[in-house]
Amino acid sequence: MTVQKRIRIRRGRLLEALGKLDTGSIERALDLMRDALGSGGKVLIAGNGGSAGQASHFATELVVRYARYRKPAPAVALTVDGGVITATANDYDFSRIFARQVEALGRAGDILVALSTSGRSENVNRAVEAAKERGLRVIYLTGEDGTPVGDMCDVVIRVPCRDTACIQEVHLFIIHTICEALEDDWEEEEKD
Repeated sequence: MTVQKRIRIRRGRLLEALGKLDTGSIERALDLMRDALGSGGKVLIAGNGGSAGQASHFATELVVRYARYRKPAPAVALTVDGGVITATANDYDFSRIFARQVEALGRAGDILVALSTSGRSENVNRAVEAAKERGLRVIYLTGEDGTPVGDMCDVVIRVPCRDTACIQEVHLFIIHTICEALEDDWEEEEKD
């Protein structure tokens, strides 16, 4: 198969998933983030594999900038501290690597953004449980099938697709959309 044909196929899957996306859930997630950041809360972000990379990317966009220079937003990717992750996995269990950090860093009024293409990542789902116990609001980005902890979440954004790569591509699109909207808000605040 040629690269050109692969691109057409991938683009088709991506456009189909984007076209079926529930934009209302993204709007609700954005409102939660506006509220949390506006009242002094922070954003904790967790995911495995490619989603771990996206967690780090999302935190970077919030702390540093997405497209414009502006005030930093407090965000932490729970995926980047190798010492904490390996100690937790060794001393407790791999399924606790994010929950333990939520217990240490999370406070009522903060947000946990959980990323799992399958929705079944035990360590991500345990972080959701820990977040709810501590009074955090939870935004969960997942695939078409949702997640067994969906009822615990404030917002679940389901990408209507089962292809992992497509789900990750749409997750990145959602992350960038949220960052762009937040920067627009902050720019308006600075003008006032």
